[in-house]
Amino acid sequence: MRKHLLALTMALGTALAAHAGGLMTNTNYHIAFDRMFARGTSTEIDAAYSNPAGLVWGHEGWQLSLNFQKPWQNRDIEVSVPGYLGTGFDKKYNGVASAPIVPALFASYKKDRLAISGMIGIVGSGGFVEYEEGIPMFEVPLRALLAQAGMMPNTYAYSANMKGKQYIYGAQINVAYKINDNFSAAIGLRGNYYDGYNRGFVNATMDPNTNPVLSGPVPLIDLQLDCIQRGFGVAPIVSVDYHNGPLTIAARYEFRTKINTENDTKQLSARIKNTDPNTADMMPYIEGATALQQFGDKVAAYQDGTNVRYDMPSLLVAAIGYEFTPQLRAALEYHFFDDKHAKMYGDRQKTLEHGTHEILAGVEYDINKKFTVSCGGQRTDYGLSDAYQQNTSFACDSYSLGLGGVWNINEKMRLNVSYFCSLYSDYEKGPQPNYQGTPYTGTETYSRTNHVIGIGLDYKF
Repeated sequence: MRKHLLALTMALGTALAAHAGGLMTNTNYHIAFDRMFARGTSTEIDAAYSNPAGLVWGHEGWQLSLNFQKPWQNRDIEVSVPGYLGTGFDKKYNGVASAPIVPALFASYKKDRLAISGMIGIVGSGGFVEYEEGIPMFEVPLRALLAQAGMMPNTYAYSANMKGKQYIYGAQINVAYKINDNFSAAIGLRGNYYDGYNRGFVNATMDPNTNPVLSGPVPLIDLQLDCIQRGFGVAPIVSVDYHNGPLTIAARYEFRTKINTENDTKQLSARIKNTDPNTADMMPYIEGATALQQFGDKVAAYQDGTNVRYDMPSLLVAAIGYEFTPQLRAALEYHFFDDKHAKMYGDRQKTLEHGTHEILAGVEYDINKKFTVSCGGQRTDYGLSDAYQQNTSFACDSYSLGLGGVWNINEKMRLNVSYFCSLYSDYEKGPQPNYQGTPYTGTETYSRTNHVIGIGLDYKF
């Protein structure tokens, strides 16, 4: 049991804030996506990400766009362990994932057959998550370990907290060329910078109020983690576009981004007391390197200087759009994220059943020259497995719905507003024999909620 304990405290490499896209990849940068989803055939400024080759059919001259999104998300874990310590264990751990206002900037310039564009945004993950009461992979084995030493939950105070940050910032540039009246192509490059941390603690303390033989509070367990991770990677991007009157067909391929982070570990420590409750204040601690060595290779992932992979998978996009009337447009789109070949720590990606499949659809309608309304939907299937799902990093398949509108303030300026939410399917993992290293069978249920509002301003020079 003891060999598992510190390893349980050494992880919070989570996919964090609310986003649309794959396990490590965001696709919602521009507000037009949030209000419609299927933007793979766009020829507007958001095409700097969603369809770079399509910009040759768009505005002649300069365009700029500044976008802001505010996401909210809960990431909850509910655990049930019948018979645990004789009474059973049922608890829901609430993880609150949040991010400040998330910006994205787009720019493009078109002259005749040539279009140059770029964007800056948070291209992967993006936010913070915190479990104020820790997570079950801490509490369940810890309390079982203490029970083996004769200490039941009512004889000591327990506290835990785990939190993490994960941002992948991206800067992309594209060059597109109109080959003839119907075909165009573009090449691009995006640099991706990973910035994250994992921080947490677990404490268990015997209190003289519950055991009068003690002369004062006795820390039984004190585990601490503060690990910063940073890394950089580059991905080429190619796209093509076929444009014929009201019909547009487009495709885009983003190559895998290899991101190899290096740990800057500020603290990685453990103090453990092997004790009897009646002699706790007289027994020595196992601590420092001696304590860490008991936990084997799992601790190595957070040692200072250790390299940990957070690859962004390759992405294939295919889209078709049609303008039914000058006022009514619709699009259908498909995404495939090759997650099984994007390396994660411990080759965890190999436990997925398949890469991520997404189907997107959207429609927009011009009420008049001033106002446009739109809506869209998205289905995301991650190919999840029990072996992939972890307390520190889990996903849930979902349906997402978005809506919003456009206000054309004048001929040069327009305002986008949006709201979208994701409706997740709970994932039940279990029953798991020897749950978290205990002799009991346990079941975990993972659930999520997601809401995003956005506003953006486009300007044509």
